[in-house]
Amino acid sequence: MYIKNAKTIFTVLCAMVIMLACGLPAAAEVTEVPATEAPATEAAATEVSVPPTEAAVIQHQTIPVGLPDNQSGQAGDFDSSKVLENGSLVGGDRFTFGRFERPFNANTMDVYFSQLDIVDTQVHQDDTWIFGSIKLKELNNNSSSAEKYALELDTDRDGKGDWLILSTKPTSTDWTVNGVQIYEDANNDVGLQMPMLTDENATNGDGFEVLAFDQGNGDDPDSAWVRISPKDANIIEFSVKKTAVGTPQQYLINMWAGTSLLDPSIFDLNDQFTHEQAGAADKGLEYFYPIKEVSEIDNTCRMAVGFQPNGSEPGICPVPELQQGSPVPPGASCPDGTFLFCSQRGCFCAPILIITFPTDPPPVP
Repeated sequence: MYIKNAKTIFTVLCAMVIMLACGLPAAAEVTEVPATEAPATEAAATEVSVPPTEAAVIQHQTIPVGLPDNQSGQAGDFDSSKVLENGSLVGGDRFTFGRFERPFNANTMDVYFSQLDIVDTQVHQDDTWIFGSIKLKELNNNSSSAEKYALELDTDRDGKGDWLILSTKPTSTDWTVNGVQIYEDANNDVGLQMPMLTDENATNGDGFEVLAFDQGNGDDPDSAWVRISPKDANIIEFSVKKTAVGTPQQYLINMWAGTSLLDPSIFDLNDQFTHEQAGAADKGLEYFYPIKEVSEIDNTCRMAVGFQPNGSEPGICPVPELQQGSPVPPGASCPDGTFLFCSQRGCFCAPILIITFPTDPPPVP
C-alpha cells in the first residue's frame, strides 16, 4: 500500500513539473544596439568636453622703442626702377663678388619688383640694440610673393657672415617678433675659403645652420623685432639685441631683400650656384646675361660699425678716403651715377663704378 501510494505521488509530481514548464513564458528576445547608437558614457562625455591645451603666452620684458637720433652708418643702393624706365644698365650686380642687384624676374627681366629693390640703408645702435633700416623703392607693391628681408652681421670682420636676422614682410608699425628669426653660422662655413668671392670647385656648405631665435622662442624671447617705420611706409626696421649676437663692439653689416632665395641654408649664394646658373643683370657680361636661377633678390655693400675701415674688408662699402670733394651736407641728394654713403667721417656721393667690379672672365670651355 505504501509503495503504491509513493508511486502515485511521484507520478503526480512529475505531471505538475511538466505542466509548469510548459506554461513558462518564452525567453526575451535580445536586440543588438549598433555601436553608433550606444549612449556615450559619462567618462567619454567628460573627455570630449575638455578644451585643447593653449600654448604658453610669451612674456616680453624688453621691447625696443624708437631709433637713436645718431646713426652709425648709411649706405645707398642702386635704384633699379631706372632700368625699365629709361633702359639704363643695372649697376652694382657682380655675382662673383657676392653683390646682387636683381629685383627682376628670371630670364626676361621684364617684371620689376619694387618691394625687393633696396635704395637706402641705415644702422643705429645704443647700449642694448642694433637697429637696421631697409628702405625699399615701393614696399606696398604686391607683384611678388613671400617677400623676406634680412640683416647680415660679420662680427669678426673676416668677410664671413656670422649671424642672419631674417623676417617675413611686416604688416604693422608696431614692433613684433612674429616672423622674425635669428640664424648663426656656428661652423664658420659661410663664404667657404674666399669670403664674398666665388670659390672655384666649391663644396656646398650648410650656410647659417643654427636657428637661435624663432619668433619669441629661444634663450631670450626679446632677441629680435621688426616693424614698418611709423615715419615712412617704404622702410622696414629691425631691432636686434646685442647680447643675442655676441655683443659685438665692431662689426660689418649689410642688408637683403628677396623671396625663396633668401634662405639661410644656401649662403653664400655665389658658392651655391655657378655663374652660368645664376646669370648676370649687366648686359655687358654677354656670356652670362640675363639673370637666371638667381633672381628676385637684392643686397647691399657692407657698412663698418665701431671702427674705421681701410677699404680692404670683404664686401665693404666705398670708404670716404676714396672719394673726391667735400662731404655732402645733411639732406642733400646725390647725382645720377652715384649713391650716398655715410660713415663716422661724414656723407659722400660714391660713384657706382666703385661697386661695379671688373668684368668677369668668360667661362672656361
